[in-house]
Amino acid sequence: MPMNGLKISGVMEIKGVLLDTSFFIRLLNEKDPLHGNVLGYFRYFLEKGITLKMSTIAIGEFCVKGELNELPIEKLQILPFNLNHAERAGKLASIVYGLKDALDLPDRKLVSNDTKMFAQADVEPQVEAYVTSDERCLKVVDLLKQHTSLNFLVINLRIPYNETFGLLDVL
Repeated sequence: MPMNGLKISGVMEIKGVLLDTSFFIRLLNEKDPLHGNVLGYFRYFLEKGITLKMSTIAIGEFCVKGELNELPIEKLQILPFNLNHAERAGKLASIVYGLKDALDLPDRKLVSNDTKMFAQADVEPQVEAYVTSDERCLKVVDLLKQHTSLNFLVINLRIPYNETFGLLDVL
């Protein structure tokens, strides 16, 4: 019987996660180098009864090259971008734009979509973690953490789920 939540290192109980676009791109591409990691997280979250959320913003990003019917919609809660998200996104974007030189991301424009999804993770009480493999996105979150408090953990898909959750990899 799945439990409804999980503690990571005794820090926070995770009952829900917000999955970014990179999660789904890698989940659906068996040739992607991180496919195994992402599939491990996906199965683990489902097994533990952790609510999987996808932002309408991530759906829009995914549909640039993918189709909506490719997504495992039946296993997801769709999170629309609302007024409270917009207000927090503005505050976070202000911090990011004010510190953009510290990001050292010359090849990337500061994408407001990342900041909008961070705002959703920050505002939504049912979201305890933001899940991504995007290293540039991780840099932005790290910068934000230095200048404001964020109400979510970040799970890096480049780290296998068993390492993140402190599990032995037993076959």
